[in-house]
Amino acid sequence: MDAYSYSLNPINGTLRPVHSLTRSHFDIVPKVTSTGFLGIYERFSLHKFYSSLSRSFRRRENKRLESSRKPTLNQAQFQKSVSQLLPRFTPEELCDIITKQEDPLVCLELFNWASQQSRFKHDVNSYHITIKKLGVAKMYEEMDDVVNQVLAISHMGSEALFNSIIYFFTEARKLTRAVNIFKHMKSSRNTDCRPSVRTYNILFTAFLSRGCNTYINHMYMETIRCLFRQMVNDGIEPDIYTLNCMIKGYVLSLHVNDALRVFHQMGVVYNCLPNTFSYDHLIHGLCAQGRTNNAKQLCDEMKTKGFIPSSKSYNSLVNALALSGEIEEAVKYLWEMVEKRRSTEFITYKTVLDEFCRQGLVGQAMKLLKEFQEKDIVSGHAYRKLLYVLEDDYGDSVSHTRLR
Repeated sequence: MDAYSYSLNPINGTLRPVHSLTRSHFDIVPKVTSTGFLGIYERFSLHKFYSSLSRSFRRRENKRLESSRKPTLNQAQFQKSVSQLLPRFTPEELCDIITKQEDPLVCLELFNWASQQSRFKHDVNSYHITIKKLGVAKMYEEMDDVVNQVLAISHMGSEALFNSIIYFFTEARKLTRAVNIFKHMKSSRNTDCRPSVRTYNILFTAFLSRGCNTYINHMYMETIRCLFRQMVNDGIEPDIYTLNCMIKGYVLSLHVNDALRVFHQMGVVYNCLPNTFSYDHLIHGLCAQGRTNNAKQLCDEMKTKGFIPSSKSYNSLVNALALSGEIEEAVKYLWEMVEKRRSTEFITYKTVLDEFCRQGLVGQAMKLLKEFQEKDIVSGHAYRKLLYVLEDDYGDSVSHTRLR
């Protein structure tokens, strides 16, 4: 039976059968028009033929590579580990052997071998160490099989075990699976398996790491907000990490006022005080909205409490001040940043110099750039790059200033 595929003629919109096995129906040599160029249909068909060929070829090659990279069991190492176990070994003794074993495949084989031994039953610790070994090795498929064994035993589990499972599922980008484990913990009759502040913190971290733009952060922030409310309603006291996650989440989703509300509740509603990360997240968020006065106040308050703003805070503040036209304040914080040995981004130097030039102070911009070079604050490459950028944007003014 002949095998046909169909390709669309882009000119008249009709479908044309293309034989996939014989040369007479699909000529590899394309037809050339009277002008000496390939016709539209021929170009379309040829591109389709070769692109589908390359895709299928790449798929086969990737599968071959994956199968060739699949690790093989070190039988000698496995037999050596088995020989170290007594005839009637305990789960604790198995845990010790698995803990000392560096090869995750040997660990899994030991776990499976032990499961087949008569009068032996795994306990929480043997499940836990095996899952950790597989998770660290990113053998998520094998780890999932062991997790299913844990879930099949109603009385099996502990908070630490389930926290590790949730963590590794979030590392594998299996958020739905992680949330299902969380729900299993909440519905468990065993109080030792109930979620703790650590469980929530793992989930908060996972959701915050998912966002790549404001809209996605906004969507995930709704989930984080619901989790936080659930946590408080269950009587679990949030720690500083939890509250910083909330502040960071609100900042990333552009709800800076909500972030400030959480910040001001620290030490009043919640039993922990802000730390350097609390201030850093807020300063960055306020600067992103151009609220430079609030950002300066927080920066000064932070310093009075003995904290030093991070490079991110300083860069955000200097950029925001320069963009709002507060060039003197921007330079002040820039020098403070240099004094505190915080790394300055190239865009920060450029923004400050650009604002000087925009205000017609090209001479001061060149003087400041020269000072950066003399004090070895910028590298030779960065100096030349900044100079070229200024010459491109303010060519005549910069050239005239350099000649003087």
